Amino acid sequence: MTTPVSTPSGFGYADHLFCRECGTTAALGASHACAECFGPLEVGYQLPPVTRAGIEAGPANIWRYASLLPVPPGIAATPNTEPGWTRLARADQLARELGLRALWLKDERGNPTHSFKDRVVAVALAAAVEMGYRVLACPSTGNLANAVAAAAARAGIRSVVLIPADLEPQKIAATAVYGGTMVAVDGSYDDVNRLASELADDREDWAFVNVNVRPYYAEGSKTIGYEIAEQLGWRLPEQIVVPVASGAQLVKIDKAFRELIQLGLVPDTGCSALRPPAARR
Repeated sequence: MTTPVSTPSGFGYADHLFCRECGTTAALGASHACAECFGPLEVGYQLPPVTRAGIEAGPANIWRYASLLPVPPGIAATPNTEPGWTRLARADQLARELGLRALWLKDERGNPTHSFKDRVVAVALAAAVEMGYRVLACPSTGNLANAVAAAAARAGIRSVVLIPADLEPQKIAATAVYGGTMVAVDGSYDDVNRLASELADDREDWAFVNVNVRPYYAEGSKTIGYEIAEQLGWRLPEQIVVPVASGAQLVKIDKAFRELIQLGLVPDTGCSALRPPAARR
């Protein structure tokens, strides 16, 4: 029996939020913490039928996977920075040094502001505009500030970036060039982040990409996993090394691989991280 697929909404095939800790579900909206246990909220979908050919016919950016993201239909046609589809470079000499058969490096410097943050911000911006926000904002010490300022400028909306007052001048200049508002906060990054959380509750038309619209923002990291699988000829890697930081990117790449398996786009083999511990022994 065929499982029915929901009609795309303003967020495509995304149809709910759910708590990663306790499983409580919630309606789509600007919420990032579970009302029951304060766990992190994730975006849930009724995934549509997707084919390799359909994806390959899409644009050479993250919007080739738009149906698997919480974004409005037709997002590729709206003004945006068009991040993604970065090089997967084969590193044979490094592979030999490490004793590996083959090693590939995902070169995220090819994104518009030269980091993966362009991916997550593009998805956050699309969701924020759909929810009626008029200002794109973030706390940052560098790459995120650049991505938010650039994305807002391209979309023709206002940006506000909160930074520590002692941030290096070079980083300030790299963000200021996009013409948004920068606010220097006298304190550490923790102080800046705390202020952003307070403003997210107070400013009704400000979307803080990594606060009140974080569930959508985080989904942008899935596109790295999608691209790796597609660029490897629709195969999953045997192993993958992901910078940890908050851990969100690692979790989302894992989610991307699982979705590709669920959709039948890649074989159910490959990265050992996807298998339960008993299966890896």
